[in-house]
Amino acid sequence: MSKPYKKKRRRRKQRHSVSRILIPVTCLIVVLSGAVGGVWYYKEYGGDPVRTYETATYSSNLYQGSLFADDLCVAADDVALTGFDDEDSLHAAGLFNLNDKTVEYGYKLYDKLYPASTTKLMTAYLAFKYGNMDDIVTVSDSVSGFASDEVVCNLQPGDTVTLYDLLCGLLLRSGNDCGVAIAEHISGSVEAFAELMNSEAKALGATGSHFVNPHGLHNENHYTTAYDLYLIFNACIQDQRFMDIISMDSYTMNLTGADGTTRTFDVVPTNYYSSGKINAPEGIRVFGGKTGTTDEAGCCVILYSEDLEKNPYISIIMGAEDKSFLYQEMNRLLEAGETTKTE
Repeated sequence: MSKPYKKKRRRRKQRHSVSRILIPVTCLIVVLSGAVGGVWYYKEYGGDPVRTYETATYSSNLYQGSLFADDLCVAADDVALTGFDDEDSLHAAGLFNLNDKTVEYGYKLYDKLYPASTTKLMTAYLAFKYGNMDDIVTVSDSVSGFASDEVVCNLQPGDTVTLYDLLCGLLLRSGNDCGVAIAEHISGSVEAFAELMNSEAKALGATGSHFVNPHGLHNENHYTTAYDLYLIFNACIQDQRFMDIISMDSYTMNLTGADGTTRTFDVVPTNYYSSGKINAPEGIRVFGGKTGTTDEAGCCVILYSEDLEKNPYISIIMGAEDKSFLYQEMNRLLEAGETTKTE
């Protein structure tokens, strides 16, 4: 074997020897680096799932708010209230302390129930969210299909009226025709509006509800829960325009007919506190709310009230046998809540 060949072979062996050493060392360095990096990342982000999600998804800290239920009153089961025994003839009832974020009383809050005209809270929420109060709405033929015993504000096909006036008719008198006019204005049809109602209800956390119309006339596929109504009403009262309307003791709607003639229609609240038919317990101011009545739903009402220290509450009773019993039980509930707070 020649000398040049022997030298070349020795150099090749040396290179192979170096490679056999360098490759494992390099792999070990990579593995150790990954392990150290993983430990650092876990310590830095592992205990914070929100931050982990932000880093993976956005590469920046975009989350600045609170978690969904932080601003809500939450209860998993029924909640007892001293001084207010469960009345099993009712479908559901609840008292929510908005300052403390607590459920002061809860009875069948998550049972599937028919909402009747408390449905109109969802209709109003969407009108405030997607409409302009000065919008001029042209009323379609759809408003003429209601029965004589179903509440309307005497809208006529071809009428023009502001969205604000429709909301006053909807929330105060509970006009079913106003609900249809609002739905068609916002979404083009009642069916499309019902789809919007369902998607927006879920966004509010009202996952036990399903709506098929904007007014609440009975349909087996149209239902909610007392807790869902609390969520929807709680969303509504964040809008001062809503609060202004439900606090009214009357309103005059202005309508323009298809022939250009103008007329007015006076509406008064259907809830007995706002209409002056009943007084709230001493120390409680009821601002207003929404009623609902059908044979299947019974008599229902949901209210916003404050005590003398201006602590806010939402109260709800569903399924009373008649209006006299409805307000008797509501006063009893409000009084029990006030008494418990001062003890």
